Amino acid sequence: MLLMTAVPLVAALMVVAVTAPAAGEELKAQQCQGGDSAVATGPWRVPTSKKYTITSGFGPRASPGGIGSTNHEGVDIKMLPAPDSVLAAAAGTVKVAGPYGGLGNAIVLDNGSGISTTYGHMSRLDPAMKVGAKVTIGQRLGQEGSTGNSTGPHLHFGVAINGRFTNPVPFMSQRGAPLNGQAVAPSQKPPADTPPADPAGEGGIGFQLPQPGQPRQDSLHNAPLPIPADIKAHYVRAANRYKVPWTLLAGIGMEETGHGRNNRPSSAGAQGLMQFMPSTFAEFGVDGGGDGIIDIRDDADSAMSAANYLTSSGATKGAEGVKRAIFAYNHAQWYVNDVLFYAAKYGGGTVLGDPTDCGTGEGEGNAQLPPLTNERVKRLLSWSRSQLGDRYVMGANGPDSWDCSSFSSTAYRQLGITMPRTAQAQQAWLASGNGFRVSPGEAKPGDLIFFDSYLGPNVIGHVEIVLDPAKHQAIGAQNPTVGVAVSDYDGTMRAKNIFQVWRVGNVSDKPSKKAT
Repeated sequence: MLLMTAVPLVAALMVVAVTAPAAGEELKAQQCQGGDSAVATGPWRVPTSKKYTITSGFGPRASPGGIGSTNHEGVDIKMLPAPDSVLAAAAGTVKVAGPYGGLGNAIVLDNGSGISTTYGHMSRLDPAMKVGAKVTIGQRLGQEGSTGNSTGPHLHFGVAINGRFTNPVPFMSQRGAPLNGQAVAPSQKPPADTPPADPAGEGGIGFQLPQPGQPRQDSLHNAPLPIPADIKAHYVRAANRYKVPWTLLAGIGMEETGHGRNNRPSSAGAQGLMQFMPSTFAEFGVDGGGDGIIDIRDDADSAMSAANYLTSSGATKGAEGVKRAIFAYNHAQWYVNDVLFYAAKYGGGTVLGDPTDCGTGEGEGNAQLPPLTNERVKRLLSWSRSQLGDRYVMGANGPDSWDCSSFSSTAYRQLGITMPRTAQAQQAWLASGNGFRVSPGEAKPGDLIFFDSYLGPNVIGHVEIVLDPAKHQAIGAQNPTVGVAVSDYDGTMRAKNIFQVWRVGNVSDKPSKKAT
């Protein structure tokens, strides 16, 4: 029995009078993209985590100090109160890394779909910035500076579409990341009651959507329709929360109802924009509009619930995970390929992966894990305390800079135990026989705490080491603001969607439950 059933779009297409192309015919960009000249391949953010001001706009201007360009191909961003890190506005591949004419030390990223972004005048570049390197959204590119033709510290930020520079202000605004002086756009801010998330993360957000295969069905005859602005806003908001490409939701929405053009209940009883069966919605329904009501007929709720369902079904676990999640939505292979076809036409996914995953992946050398005696736990925690005050840097592997998972894996390496690099992989490694889960009330010093963070509510994104379970204290690389510090996980334990405590060791070491 299908959890959700696609609604044929015949009625919808009759209403909007769209003529479908012949099977296999490529559609013009404006047909697929609702008039945009290019569609970004994933989420966007402003290129700094600090407050800032724009000191020079796009287009013709007087030459600043007699050395700058008179036709400005970007905007100048000055961070406040002092120069700080320059971050990638979107995922991409490094095309240029180094001296770049009047822009001095610069990075140029290929962000996909013909879009590139330029970051100029930096005082120095991050060592990881090499031509061909994969960059994640929010990854540090370098430090704001005044190299090249510059009259003072600032960041030159440029956006080009198919090699032609465009004004970054409307471009970024259209993608939910307005350049308004705030590091995070209002639409991207979590609700007021949401606990602070890991702002930089340990790896990447997003992934490349797999290409559609065969067979296909509806997409052979029904062209991808333009997405109404309000519907696209629902897709983008849900994608930002659950950290999936918004185009995946657009592919579902097109296949199901033509983005709301035909959202009448199906013959099987599926309802709303994304066509949920009531029983499925009762389990996965989410308030997407913030009105405190979860309504199967509300478009915002429907889009947010679809993102919840897809990620709960494994959409963030690689290409095969995407396919399995779509198949879970509607059990038909043609449906999977239809959705992927539409998603590709709306811009595809984000080319990310996890460039920081330089760990072993399998935890080799741990065929039989030695027991965690009190003496070994003391050694583990002694090393951890010795790192207090170290910096948090995404992708760092020490000796004085860490992200959350490199810290935990290096701590255990002090005991001769090798575990994978990222938090998700560490939890999976433990679950595969290298550890066992315990309740928060059974936590002991040295246990590992996993919870959801920057990757969305259905994905593990952070790991810490239990320090004092009686006080609910843990130690780890927390975030760029506090670095390596001791945290109180009491509130986290109550607020997070995922909160798990795992103990490293052989399953045979797991204490047996007392008879009651």
